[in-house]
Amino acid sequence: MNGLFGLNGLTGFAIAVVLLLAIVAGLGTLAIITQSNEALTPYKVEQSSSIRMNGGDMNKYYKVQ
Repeated sequence: MNGLFGLNGLTGFAIAVVLLLAIVAGLGTLAIITQSNEALTPYKVEQSSSIRMNGGDMNKYYKVQ
């Protein structure tokens, strides 16, 4: 019973659970903020017929409205 409330016992388990829940909440909040920002700023593809599939200059065809 001497290891029950140490960092390897219930206290360590509670710290790990709280830490993981905080990470999940933080990443979820960042995902919602990113999705909201991207949904409000659409982009338009110009000259879609001249875009090469493996071209490295893809971002010159995208225009943010």
